[in-house]
Amino acid sequence: MNLRCNCIKTRSKPIHPKLIQDIKILKSRPHCPNVEIIVSVKGNEVCLNPKALWVKMIVNSFFKKQMNFSEEKADV
Repeated sequence: MNLRCNCIKTRSKPIHPKLIQDIKILKSRPHCPNVEIIVSVKGNEVCLNPKALWVKMIVNSFFKKQMNFSEEKADV
């Protein structure tokens, strides 16, 4: 169990959504007051600033695609 924040610093430069393989959103916890957004890009994990507009747009788009994919599989 990790008793500190995972993200020491966050990336401010936008990442193209097609490069993002996975997104993890970690809610604030007793040992870390920050919401942390960690994306997988080419096998590396990168922390993003959850307050940045481009990050919010990418997260919404990513999960919207995930939901559409799940609904398509359910229709089969």
